[in-house]
Amino acid sequence: MAQPDKKVTEAFLQSFADAFNAHDIKAIMAHMTDDCVFEASAGPDIDGEKFTGQQQVRQSFEDVFTTFPDAHWGNPKHFVLGDRGFSEWVFTGTKTDGTKVEVTGCDLFTFRDGKIAIKNSYRKNRLPMK
Repeated sequence: MAQPDKKVTEAFLQSFADAFNAHDIKAIMAHMTDDCVFEASAGPDIDGEKFTGQQQVRQSFEDVFTTFPDAHWGNPKHFVLGDRGFSEWVFTGTKTDGTKVEVTGCDLFTFRDGKIAIKNSYRKNRLPMK
């Protein structure tokens, strides 16, 4: 999915969002570098939980789809400026216990060689809905 001229575009980020909404882990990971980093919204560290490399990042995304079988990132808006970019979205999902989540959030990206090297995720902290 990398751009031939190694330049990331808003269309590339929309393709990444589409892959997430399709729960297509292979397509998601094709957008990311081999040494990619994902910094989750939550976790024990100041920057959330950090996953490094294709295997760890893949597993973290698969865990999201297991936790929220209907995970969806709606109303995406994408912006790219050189080797940085961001996407805004509304995450909705229902846990297997019926707990619903609906929050706004964003991803801050660092690009390298036409792919995502770092995906740093942020979202509002909202109490779950029943």
